[in-house]
Amino acid sequence: MMPAFTTSCNELIARWKKLADPAKGSCELDIWPEMETLTSDIISRTAFGSNYEEGKKLFELQNEQIALVIEAIRSIYIPGFRFIPTKKNLRRKQLVKEINEILREFIRKREELMKTDPSSSNDLLGLLLQSNSTESSARLTIEEVIEECKVFYIAGQETTRSLLTFTMVVLAMHQDWQEKAREEVEQICGKNVPDFNAINRLKIMEMILNEVMRLYPPGPELHRYTSKRTNLGNLSIPAGVILTVPLILAHHDPEYWGDDSEEFKPERFAEGVSNAPKDKLAYFPFSRGPKVCIGQNFALIEAKMASTMILQHFSFQLSPSYTHAPCVALNLAPQHGAQIILHQL
Repeated sequence: MMPAFTTSCNELIARWKKLADPAKGSCELDIWPEMETLTSDIISRTAFGSNYEEGKKLFELQNEQIALVIEAIRSIYIPGFRFIPTKKNLRRKQLVKEINEILREFIRKREELMKTDPSSSNDLLGLLLQSNSTESSARLTIEEVIEECKVFYIAGQETTRSLLTFTMVVLAMHQDWQEKAREEVEQICGKNVPDFNAINRLKIMEMILNEVMRLYPPGPELHRYTSKRTNLGNLSIPAGVILTVPLILAHHDPEYWGDDSEEFKPERFAEGVSNAPKDKLAYFPFSRGPKVCIGQNFALIEAKMASTMILQHFSFQLSPSYTHAPCVALNLAPQHGAQIILHQL
């Protein structure tokens, strides 16, 4: 997937260079929507063999769907209200229909392509459709393939978008760490596009990303459903209960991280993730155990690649118009955008 990462990142950098003032070599832009374009393009290329433009309508519909879901979650719950044909309830149903139709068309085109080009089954969608074509009991139905695609489109785009945005914001705030990261990139990669081996040698970048995920976890809370009665410490929890695990609180708790738990200090992770907190279980940006995020390695490699290539071509600082206000939508987001001033190197 590294070539696809490189292609998407190159397009981002080329677009930013075009925006730069020819005289000053700098420009100001909100990187929140920019990172949406980047991560959407990457997940489209790597998982579905398309690109951002082809999946643009799907992303727009899913973003509208997310906004309506959040609005419903924050409203007073009235049993049965979702069945009343209000304007928004009708729109929610329509969105499901439109999204399913787009994905069904993606699947139809891919099935046709797989008949003549076996190599087209190497991405996520191809693997899902291979599972659909088997006759075993583990066979996925087309409806299940569609649901898996929805999850990967959202999870594969929104979370990494949040991580990359807050990484740039934090490095704009802490110029010393931006320079340390750039020096490491120059030492290991030079001006070359980083390959897989180089990505794995970027220890300072890894420390920075871990600290950003500690302070600004893309998914600030986890939800778990008890399928049977479960003992949790001194608690006995019946079946059918949804538990909310606020990992953002654990990541900021002075008991685990010390009195400077609110400060940006990547050196916490100099000896690895398990040695950073006083309790190694206090850090879990990708969850833990059998439910650990299936896209963890994908997201970290993507974030390292994008951050590395940005540092090779630009230095950056916060715009005076930036207001630091992280907020929880579906994932952690900058409430008023992330305005950055880029300087071409």
